[in-house]
Amino acid sequence: MSVNGIEAVGFTPMVPTQVAAPATGPSAPTAPTGPNAPGAPKVEGPDFGQLVADGLQRLDGVQRTSDRLAVQAASGTLTNLHDYTIAATQAAVTTQVTVAVRNKAVEAFNEIMRMQV
Repeated sequence: MSVNGIEAVGFTPMVPTQVAAPATGPSAPTAPTGPNAPGAPKVEGPDFGQLVADGLQRLDGVQRTSDRLAVQAASGTLTNLHDYTIAATQAAVTTQVTVAVRNKAVEAFNEIMRMQV
């Protein structure tokens, strides 16, 4: 049996023969709400790939700033050493967060791959 071009294997699709009347009163289910509800306005935003690319560009910028200040500190042209200390700390924390996000994404991907279809 083929439904919409998809071959059914090992199961029979159930088709309702009678549509029940909608419930009314205080215990009646309410319509779904939120950004994914039918009729809700479509909310557009950047896609996941763009967010990842932007995050990596910010990480690169923070690391470049830290490297530039490290060179200035080593050559003696940096007037405030605390600027380098702050930049190095920012670079370290940003790298740690990026690695943590990457690890969670890989973990989620592996979990999805283990799901049975």
